[in-house]
Amino acid sequence: MTHRPSRARLWWALLPLGIGMLAALVLIATRTNAVLVLSLPFATLALALSVVASIVWAAAVMARGARKAIVARAVSEAEAASRAERARFLRRLDHEVKNPVTAIRTGLATGDAAALTVARVQSERLSSLVADLAKLAELETRPLERESVDLESLARDAVEAVAGRHPQRSYRVEFARVPWPVPAVTGDPDLLAVAVYNLVGNAAKYSDPGATVEVRGTEHDGIVTVEVADTGWGIPAEEIDGVWDDLARGSNARAVEGTGLGLAVVRVIARRHGGDVSLRSQQGQGTRAVLTVPVR
Repeated sequence: MTHRPSRARLWWALLPLGIGMLAALVLIATRTNAVLVLSLPFATLALALSVVASIVWAAAVMARGARKAIVARAVSEAEAASRAERARFLRRLDHEVKNPVTAIRTGLATGDAAALTVARVQSERLSSLVADLAKLAELETRPLERESVDLESLARDAVEAVAGRHPQRSYRVEFARVPWPVPAVTGDPDLLAVAVYNLVGNAAKYSDPGATVEVRGTEHDGIVTVEVADTGWGIPAEEIDGVWDDLARGSNARAVEGTGLGLAVVRVIARRHGGDVSLRSQQGQGTRAVLTVPVR
């Protein structure tokens, strides 16, 4: 959408010029056009000053109009991006819900034992999806606890829990201790535990037996970094930008149980703590996720 200066704005910009010209005409008509020390008649000086003032005022008016146009364009683009993201989310949600609902209907219609088993499994998957969506919505608004949190302790707890579910991987946890140990951060211990667990869980879940999962912690300039790296399947290059979307799942991970909300949850938690999360991956080699959280 193109924004042009309104006629009213242009008239306001020309107002100083009009006032100056009127003053010059009055001075000339009343024969009070005296000469200053600078050898400039009052009428000429008034006219010159009005031209300068008009130019300055016009520039200010136009700049204000340009700023309004930029803001309006940015708002319009943000709204368009929000609508496009909502449409993508609804398409993914439709895809995720359609299969479980179809399986449930089939099981109920046939009454076959095998079909009913599939229906039960799919109903549990659907229930999990709804619960995760509700959890994500809650994470964006719930008040944060503010406590001292040892991320190394959270990482070791997460590795212990994940190793129980995926035992045929090699796990290592290394947090820097020289010249000083990684400091604690201030945040919500439960939410940060969820973020670290999701990253470690993804590393193990999307890898084969025998893969290595490493969790490394460092601190620099008041920012604690928790890096979770693996030698798993990796993510196709063309899909990396979309991994943070709600319900997003890699094409090589569709056979693994999940709702596609794990990384979205991690990002919400990280950003609510003033940090962030990023990811690098190469298909067939592995993935490295980096969570950052300010100490204070």
